[in-house]
Amino acid sequence: MDRFVIEGGHRLSGTIIPSGNKNAALPLLAASLLTDQQLVLRNAPNIGDVIVKLDLLEHMGVTTTMIDAHTIALNAATLHDRNPDVGLCRRIRSSPLLAGPLLARRGYADLPRPGGDGIGRRRLDTHFQALRSLGVAVEITSTSYILRSDGLHGADIFLDEMSVTGTEQAILAAVTAEGVTNISNAASEPHVQDVCRCLNAMGAKISGIGTNVLEIEGVTCLHGAEYVIGPDFMEVGSLISLAAVTGSELRIRNANPRDHRMSRIVFGRLGVNWCDDGDDIVVPGEQELRVHDDIHGAIPKIDSAPWPGFNTDLVSPALVVATQTRGTVLIHEKMFENRLFFVDRLISMGARIVLCDPHRAVVVGPAPLHGEPDGMPSPDIRAGMALLIAALCARGRSVIYNIGQIDRGYERIDERLIALGARIERLR
Repeated sequence: MDRFVIEGGHRLSGTIIPSGNKNAALPLLAASLLTDQQLVLRNAPNIGDVIVKLDLLEHMGVTTTMIDAHTIALNAATLHDRNPDVGLCRRIRSSPLLAGPLLARRGYADLPRPGGDGIGRRRLDTHFQALRSLGVAVEITSTSYILRSDGLHGADIFLDEMSVTGTEQAILAAVTAEGVTNISNAASEPHVQDVCRCLNAMGAKISGIGTNVLEIEGVTCLHGAEYVIGPDFMEVGSLISLAAVTGSELRIRNANPRDHRMSRIVFGRLGVNWCDDGDDIVVPGEQELRVHDDIHGAIPKIDSAPWPGFNTDLVSPALVVATQTRGTVLIHEKMFENRLFFVDRLISMGARIVLCDPHRAVVVGPAPLHGEPDGMPSPDIRAGMALLIAALCARGRSVIYNIGQIDRGYERIDERLIALGARIERLR
């Protein structure tokens, strides 16, 4: 099993370019099924989940070509009748997003239950609510989802939650449905916006992009296009956290600072600041990390929320920052009941954390962290990155196992951080 061996306690410096947005790339790979012409995706992250999704599409008859390390050409002119591969579907979370395009293209989809991170229940109810509204018959078994449609039609949909993938599912199914679809209570994260903009480049008619109300005028068919995927704002937030806890000055190039206005507010509560320089974010070194209390000295709270709230995927790195910040803060992860279960590893490194329940943790800092040479596993993508940040901040040697989880979401993160001065060794 691959592992990272990290020598922490060293400052980093330099410039790093974030990868393309993983959570935009995965639904856009599925969107290639909506046309029989070529779709070219640029700035695609070369990560584990994307590789699995490409294998999944190839199994279904899609021709995929890596033009370069970050440019993928897809052509679904020939689509097999076979169902998506069960083993591949269970390796990633995004496999259900094949449903909308398959229903639009051939009127049926038989999908196994997906895999992905074990961060708690990740409900698909919103997906099926949207698909039923668009005219899909849904049969759910203990192992699979059997979906049939005689023809998708527009609908007025009010989603029961602001689910990112549920919203994307509705969009992918509606763009070629007959008539007009309105989606209210829609998710509006940057990756959802990327999906909408790419589909519009393919001939879709989607308005309201970036809001919680989308209007989609169905078109007969989509055509090929080229689209540049935006930066992964979760990676940018992780790099900001890393710079803060190691006292490092980093320039994060092409970071799209407008995506980080809420992150600036939340990290600002911990004393973390940065400057916008055009499309770059520059994090200064040697920042004084101090909790900024709420009015009347109340303990502040960092809590996750749907966009434009603080993204759940940034809770884990923010928690690491809190361990190095003078003062007390409450971390409230509202969405996933297993997201905070990695904090026992931070506690073993010397962090002062009280895990109140599956959703809340009180962090008292600063607490000097020490390495974990006996090793600790990476439980999921974001927790794995958070443990890597903690190990780079800690004094001494740490070992992180199961780093395939990190590789699923962060491209060559060890090589890119080594270029900034980090001391990381990948062992097999």
